[in-house]
Amino acid sequence: MSNSDQISIDDIINYLKTEQEIYGPFSISDRKIDLPDQTDVPQSLKNQDEGELPSEKTSKPLTLAEKLAACSTLDELKELCTSAEELKTDLENTNLVFGVGNPNADLMLIGEAPGEQEDRQGEPFVGAAGQLLNKILGAINFKREDVYISNILKHRPPGNRNPKPEEAERSLPYLKKQIELINPKILLCLGKVSGQTMLNKDDTLKNMRGSFHKYDSRELFVTYHPAALLRNKQWKRPTWEDVQKVRERYDELSGKP
Repeated sequence: MSNSDQISIDDIINYLKTEQEIYGPFSISDRKIDLPDQTDVPQSLKNQDEGELPSEKTSKPLTLAEKLAACSTLDELKELCTSAEELKTDLENTNLVFGVGNPNADLMLIGEAPGEQEDRQGEPFVGAAGQLLNKILGAINFKREDVYISNILKHRPPGNRNPKPEEAERSLPYLKKQIELINPKILLCLGKVSGQTMLNKDDTLKNMRGSFHKYDSRELFVTYHPAALLRNKQWKRPTWEDVQKVRERYDELSGKP
């Protein structure tokens, strides 16, 4: 076909205008018009013919890292956690237990997973173990609202079992972002599972207790879980000694309040 036989876009537009003047307004169906030679059609118009705007770019789903990076406040992170299916356990219809306390705390407590009472109220450590935790905090001159309290898991596992490794792995990025936003000086892990998860090692509670561990730019200490103290009262004394060390180090680091 010679150049003189090719139909230009202007030819089509003029033809349509003439048809409209003769027959009145009309609409064109979604059926594509086959042009004699597509090589003369600008790429931008080809894109439009395929339902794509010239400036439109195909958007890819955000990665988890990108979603977390976009969270600049705890409220934004909580909203993200609310819609995060990967945070849920195999127990259906559980509530998100995000965390509670001072959002600028220099001491952050990390438990293992919410229990039945925590699931009902959406707040960590509110049952009998929570009441004991309040007393432990009071023994070192802390109120509950002075610190921040969270868990490895943000949804209750069935039967109050320990978190599965894969559950902890899915939850850790969210917890690490939570730590980043709160920016505490000291992390206090409550229980062996919490300590093992945060330190990323399979060790005994005995070996993890007693000294501070390095965790990024922060310090981490491990002690007994309050629920364990309810079953084994002989562990209350070593727990009291542990939290005394935490309080002493907190003061050395000029922790507030």
